[in-house]
Amino acid sequence: MRKYVFHDILKVLKLTSIWQRMLAVVITLTPGRRNEFIDCQKAKVRIAVLPGMDVKTRWNSTLELLEHAYRLRELTCEWLQKPKYAQYRPLFTTQDEWTIVKYVMEVLRPFRYWTLWMSKRYTVTLHHVITVYNAMFDHMDGVMRALAEKKTQWKEDLFFAVKLARQKLSNYYAEVTPTTGMLLISAQILDLFRNLRSFRKWDKGMDINPEDETSYTTQYQEAFLKYVENEYCAKHRPAPVNKL
Repeated sequence: MRKYVFHDILKVLKLTSIWQRMLAVVITLTPGRRNEFIDCQKAKVRIAVLPGMDVKTRWNSTLELLEHAYRLRELTCEWLQKPKYAQYRPLFTTQDEWTIVKYVMEVLRPFRYWTLWMSKRYTVTLHHVITVYNAMFDHMDGVMRALAEKKTQWKEDLFFAVKLARQKLSNYYAEVTPTTGMLLISAQILDLFRNLRSFRKWDKGMDINPEDETSYTTQYQEAFLKYVENEYCAKHRPAPVNKL
C-alpha cells in the first residue's frame, strides 16, 4: 500500500498516468534499455512493442496510454526486476491500483467509441448529436446502477465521480432548447430513421404523455413546424401577381 490515501480514486488515476509516462521515458531512454525491454518479450508475444506516451491535445490519448501500459504490465515488471533498474520499481503500478484503473478504462471506452464515430465520418453527423447524448446518459446511468450498492470505498468514489460527470453533461444538454438548440432539434426531426422517437423516449422516461403540450415531443415538434413556417415557407412563398 502506498502512502497516499488508497481510496482517493482521482489521485490513483493521476499518479498512474504520471508513473506510466515516466516509465515510458525510462525504458526508451537509451538503445540498450529498449533492447532489454524487447528481449523480455521474446517467445511471449508475436510482435515486440515499447511503452507509449499520451498526447494531451488528442482525444482518448490518456485512455490509450493506460490500456497500452496495462497490456505491458507483466513485461514491465520483469524488466524492473533487473537489479540495475531497482531504483525505478516505485513507479510500477500495484495490482490494487490496476484493479481501479481497469474498471475506469471500462467506463471510458464507450466515450472513445462515440468520439471516434463522430470524428471519423465523412458525412454529416449533426443529426446524431442528440442520439449520442442519449447513449452517454444511458451508459452513465448503467454505471451508477452497477455501483450504487457497492461498499468498497473506491467504487463509492467512482460512483460520485460518474454522478458529477453526468451532471456536467446535463448542464450542456440543458442548452438544447427550442430557443438555443433549434439546429440540433431540426436535424434530429429530419433524420428519417429517428424523427421524434428520441423525444418520445425522454417523455417515456419521465412518465409524460408524448401528446401532452408540456412534453418534449410536442414542444419540439411545434417549435420545428413554427421554425419551418417562419424561416422557410414565409420567405419562399411566391409574390402575389396583380391581374390587370
